[in-house]
Formats: sequence, C-alpha cells, structure tokens
Amino acid sequence: MITSKQQLIEAHAPRLRRRARSDRRWSNVTLGVGVAIVAITLLAAIFAPWIAPYHPNDVNLLTSFEAPSWQHLMGTDNLGRDIFSRVVWAGRVDFQIGIITTYVPLVTGMLVGAVAGYFGGWVDSVLMRLTDVVIAFPFLVLVIAILAIVGPGLTGLYIAVLCVGWSMYARLTRGEMLVLREQQFMLAAEGLGFSRRRIILRHALPNLLRPNLVFSMADIVLNILLAASLSFLGLGVQPPTAEWGAMVADGQNYLLNAWWITTMPGLVIVAVGVGLSLIGDGLAERMGERFRLGI
Repeated sequence: MITSKQQLIEAHAPRLRRRARSDRRWSNVTLGVGVAIVAITLLAAIFAPWIAPYHPNDVNLLTSFEAPSWQHLMGTDNLGRDIFSRVVWAGRVDFQIGIITTYVPLVTGMLVGAVAGYFGGWVDSVLMRLTDVVIAFPFLVLVIAILAIVGPGLTGLYIAVLCVGWSMYARLTRGEMLVLREQQFMLAAEGLGFSRRRIILRHALPNLLRPNLVFSMADIVLNILLAASLSFLGLGVQPPTAEWGAMVADGQNYLLNAWWITTMPGLVIVAVGVGLSLIGDGLAERMGERFRLGI
C-alpha cells in the first residue's frame, strides 16, 4: 500500500510542480501589473506640480467644454478648467483618503480582534458584541448619518469612516487569533512566562498581518469609491478642491455634449480600483504560498 501511494505521488509530482510554477508566474504577473498601475497614478499625484500643465482651479471661460486635444489631454470642463490637471491633483486627495481610512482602522481593528481572540471569555463577548452592533448597520447609511452630525467635508469623512471601518478587521483578526493561539510557538511563549502584551504584540500581530494586509487592498478600493460616492452626493470633499468623485458629479449635467468631463476621472477610478485588486490577488497568492511553506 505504501509503495503504491509513493508511486502515485511520484507519477503526479511533475504535473503538480508545473502547475505550481504556472500559478507562481501568474501571481507575479498579476502583482506586477497591479503595482505598475498604482505606481503610475501615485507618482503622478506626488509629482502633480511638475506634471500638471495648469493649476487645477484655473478658470478660463473662453476654453469651456473643449474636447480632448494635445493642449488639453482630457479636455476642459464647464468652467474651462483643465481636466487632466485636476485628475492629477485629485489623486493626492483620493490616495490620502484611501490610505488613512484603510490603515488607521486596520490597526484599531487588529488590536481589538487580537485581544478578543486571545483572552476569550467575557472580553471576547463584549468586544465582539460591540463589533456586531457596528457591522449590523448599513455601512453607507451609518457614514452618512455621522456626516450629518459632524458636517460634510474631508474631516467629517475621516471621522465617519474611522468610527465604523475597524469592525471588519476586528472580526477577521479575531477568527485568525482563535487558530493562532493554539500554535506551538504561542504556547511556548506562554510557557516561557512572557507577558500577554508581548505575546500579542510581538508574536501574534506579525502573523495576523497577512490576512489583514490582503483584505486591506480590497478595502482601500472600497474607501476610494466611498469617497467618490460621497463627493458625488455633495457630502465628501467640497469644491473647488479637485477630487475624482466630485469631478464625475460636476459633469453629470453635461454628459451628452461633453462626455469627457465625467468619463475621464471615472476611468481613472476604474484603473486604480483594478490595480489595487490585482495587488490584493497577487499578495493573497504569494502570502498563501509562504504560509503553506511555513516561512
């Protein structure tokens, strides 16, 4: 029986190795394409003063509704402002929103989930019931309700998202912690008499970062889209500040005769979303492979 199993494994080993190499190459391509897309848009936002040919808020009514051309790569809006310049400058605002509203809740949620999963008992019950209460409310409705209290704008957006965005990370981390606390290295740390604070912060959290980092790639896309949606509704970034969602909202009344006002920033939102999603897929494959190998 053992011999037959060994023969079966040896017979399928070359095919499995080829499949593993193919999956690894595909994950590298996926990750590389995603990084390239996000890097281009991020670098354009960082170097906006040198890339944008015009100031984002320069008004010139004589050039209103100009179609895309070499002088205005993405055309102009109803006030004659250069859309390409505004898209480049808006990247600063949107990436800032995406990073802050994703990684500040990630840290908070990981700490809450790690404590709940490690201690268990009444600590777990209290923290998870609080998490369930936050998750139970529709996310967008709750954000709009908080914005109605603190007022629209960038500050209100940060407060609203930070108040509710940690809950999914807490739930994810708690589930991972329940498995992780039974691992041999965690039990060894307890046996050596390390403090609970050291066990959670130095031994557990680095291992809990893998699934949270992968999830954050999808979450940052959702947060950028949330900011665009709120700006579209007039609750997010306020004019005249350039922001992709606000630019899409500005052009909705001119969609039939000046399609580029809405389409160009919309395509940038789609491109950034695709790039971040590809990074998430690539990281999931690479980190999953490392986890299987025990690295």
